Amino acid sequence: MQCTSFPDDLLGLQADWLRTYRTLAARPATAGTTALRRRLITLSCAICTHPYWSHPARTAGGPAELRRAAGARAWERAA
Repeated sequence: MQCTSFPDDLLGLQADWLRTYRTLAARPATAGTTALRRRLITLSCAICTHPYWSHPARTAGGPAELRRAAGARAWERAA
């Protein structure tokens, strides 16, 4: 398993965001996507306002690393 400095709750939020996005992307626009879009907004807000980001050194490049770490974590759990 990949070792990261991200807290588990933040990784979980990002993994939920990725799953929700994939679900939304797989549906046609006319298939009632409002709830999924709202879920993405809620998760995005929770990720962006997470206390982890309060340290100035944790903002540069951090979101991209978080997406990679959460994606790798989700992939490992699916295997």
